[in-house]
Amino acid sequence: GTIHLFRKSQRSLVGKLTHEFRLVAADRRSWKILLFGAINLICIGFLLMWCSSTNSIALTAYTYLTIFDLFSLVTCLISYWVMMKKPSPVYSFGFERFEVLAVFASTVLAQLGALFILKESAERFLEQPEIHTGRLLVGTFVALFFNLFTMLSIKNKPFAYVSEAASTSWLQEHVADLSRSICGIIPGLSSIFLPRMNPFVLIDIAGALALCITYMLIEINNYFAVDTASAIAIALMTFGTMYPMSVYSGKVLLQTTPPHVIGQLDKLLREVSTLDGVLEVRNEHFWTLGFGTLAGSVHVRIRRDANEQMVLAHVTNRLYTLVSTLTVQIFKDDWIRPTLSAVPIANNILNLSDHHIIPMPSLKAADNLNPVTSTPAKPSSPPPEFSFNTPGKNVSPVILLNTQTKPYGLGFNHGSAPYSSVLNQGLGIPGMGAAQGFRTGFANVPSRYGTNARGQPRP
Repeated sequence: GTIHLFRKSQRSLVGKLTHEFRLVAADRRSWKILLFGAINLICIGFLLMWCSSTNSIALTAYTYLTIFDLFSLVTCLISYWVMMKKPSPVYSFGFERFEVLAVFASTVLAQLGALFILKESAERFLEQPEIHTGRLLVGTFVALFFNLFTMLSIKNKPFAYVSEAASTSWLQEHVADLSRSICGIIPGLSSIFLPRMNPFVLIDIAGALALCITYMLIEINNYFAVDTASAIAIALMTFGTMYPMSVYSGKVLLQTTPPHVIGQLDKLLREVSTLDGVLEVRNEHFWTLGFGTLAGSVHVRIRRDANEQMVLAHVTNRLYTLVSTLTVQIFKDDWIRPTLSAVPIANNILNLSDHHIIPMPSLKAADNLNPVTSTPAKPSSPPPEFSFNTPGKNVSPVILLNTQTKPYGLGFNHGSAPYSSVLNQGLGIPGMGAAQGFRTGFANVPSRYGTNARGQPRP
């Protein structure tokens, strides 16, 4: 084949991922996350073996929280990678949406794991197996210690933002009500429980508490069904905690406007519309580009005599306080004034020397207008006597022969005359076979002309 000397070699997907991983691993801040990721994998391996030996589905549900911690560490690495990357022609807004996608994928996978636990728990209610408690309590404390140590040691910027910005889960609301009651008795605990506990720490503690209750009930009464009930409780808590975060990150991916900034945006747009030279602000669209980053675009119509650069600077200065990535399109006002033009009529259609034109009042007096074209009469003008119950303003111009002179200028004989005789005198429509090529706007002509209600000819 052809040898391209200066063509760059195409990397495979694995090669690209390896290159980006080396880029992240070169930063010392990532070493701590990689260390915690390696310990997490070892911990997950031990927990899965203990789940198999104890035959406890509640411990399996709690182990899924440790797997979620691994996803959160990967999200933290992606966040560091996003800070290192600069915008490119393909990704002109940067790579911030990758961490949004990572949060969305992590929370959705955690909910899928919870649904799997619910499905397995429903099957166990039909046939409950025996639970061995030898390593149940050990696995519970190992998973609790590692989950809390990971959450409190690693500063995960994406999940910290989502946990604060998303709506509260039902578990947080119930714990908040309980905390208010406790803080009413012991005010010193308000700094710990109020106003809102960390949802990840809360679910780790609640899951460990459910496993401890399961261990005690099985050891005392051999009540094995409590393990299945604890698994359902942990799955429901996991689903209820992750669902608000999935909804929030999903709305960011759909480029919706955050509800908490709509009022501020409306206020800024009203201020922009009152700036000197600004006539209209339209086609505004604002969306969340990443966590804590708002992007937007707006069209601004200004006066003809306004300074574009000055207006652009003022608009950007007003909106930049809230919108960090802003695109403003400035265009000057341009009014389009319609002009009336007369269309000439060919000589082979009408001959001015052989016809009379019934004059109609025109919209504007102009000397260069063709006298053949006329405009409809004004509504205030009286209808002509020959209109035959047809409003005069809707009648097209009538062209008649100049060979006879009759009253009212119509060329009709007084007295009774059949409709065929009228057509034989020369009244017709152009292109329909008439001998003189007449034009009329009357579609339904009565069979008698010039007679009153008693059949007598008009004077």
